Amino acid sequence: MSSTAKSTFNFTKLVVGDLEKSHAFYTEVCGLEEHVRINSSLKGEPFVEIMYKAQYPGGPTFVLLQYLNLPAPAPGEIILGFITPDINAFIARAEKAGGKLLQAIKTNEEHRVKVGFVSDAEGRVIEVVEQLQK
Repeated sequence: MSSTAKSTFNFTKLVVGDLEKSHAFYTEVCGLEEHVRINSSLKGEPFVEIMYKAQYPGGPTFVLLQYLNLPAPAPGEIILGFITPDINAFIARAEKAGGKLLQAIKTNEEHRVKVGFVSDAEGRVIEVVEQLQK
């Protein structure tokens, strides 16, 4: 690979405080499928992470990571984005799995989307988008 080659976005890692609680939330609400669990360390700090399968061929992947001896970052450090065919069902699943509605659904006709914001079970922000039919 030459030094002028462009990089490609491939994954997002979300640092959480309770790996199993977060795993349950993202599998139940977003339909993510676990691919592999890894035990490792970074700068001497042990962690466990769950890598999920890409949701479409060649798509980016999502990873949950829990440091075993460090607290999770405060909610608000990241906003995750999910596209869904049914925003109301997504929000209902999120609330059932321990999340909360943060902002009611708004329709943006100019961009042909509905957008809402929920939290996950640990309070992290998720922007939920439903594309409107033409």
